[in-house]
Amino acid sequence: METGELSCEKRATRPKGQNKALRRQGRIPAILYGPTTAPTALAIDRLELKARISAASHTRIIKLKSSAAELDGKHVIFKDLQRAPVSMEILHADLYEVDLNRPIRVEVALKFTGKAKGVANGGILAPLERTVTVESLPLEIPDSIEIDVTDVDIHDVIHVSSVKFPPNVKPIFDTDYPVVTVLPPTVAEVAVVAAPEAVEGAVVEGAPAEGAAAAPAAEGAAGKEPGDKEKAGKKPEAAEKKDKK
Repeated sequence: METGELSCEKRATRPKGQNKALRRQGRIPAILYGPTTAPTALAIDRLELKARISAASHTRIIKLKSSAAELDGKHVIFKDLQRAPVSMEILHADLYEVDLNRPIRVEVALKFTGKAKGVANGGILAPLERTVTVESLPLEIPDSIEIDVTDVDIHDVIHVSSVKFPPNVKPIFDTDYPVVTVLPPTVAEVAVVAAPEAVEGAVVEGAPAEGAAAAPAAEGAAGKEPGDKEKAGKKPEAAEKKDKK
């Protein structure tokens, strides 16, 4: 693994508010510590720090450059970064000194390769973990751990114990946890139910029966016998005889 370089200088920890003044000057406060290193306050150029962090996956081990003899040449890794909640600008950095001859534990990204068999059958690839803890010499830490998912079918699972790691990289885990699986399709087929065909003469619930609109008119004719209209148009028999006279 290649290493990068980062310039730094010692900084004062007093008076209070010194960190804000550093940030206004374009520098970021940091601290260096390690198993054999007493905590040391540092100041790092903001732009250089951002550039080094963006390339940290390829240059995990950083070599410090400084005019202070006790800092120059030390190898470190980024242990922690504090950022502003909205702008995400770096506010503070923690650097951890490492011994190139002693193994350390770090988080390494998982990289899934190939097209899973279950995906070809309609399933969905579901990574359950994105990183894994490994132990390795600082200069042998891999950028990522590749996992071939080609043979993974629906409901199959790859556990961390089945992952192939480089010879000098040891995975650290207490339980054999799953790292990736293929889920079944989430969209089920929905049967389309055809609407029942209308039957002649059938009454649909909620719809007025045929002729219902004419019902009110029919009610007015109720009680009249056939021939009532004719009777209404005839004069009584006695009236007819009187007319003849």
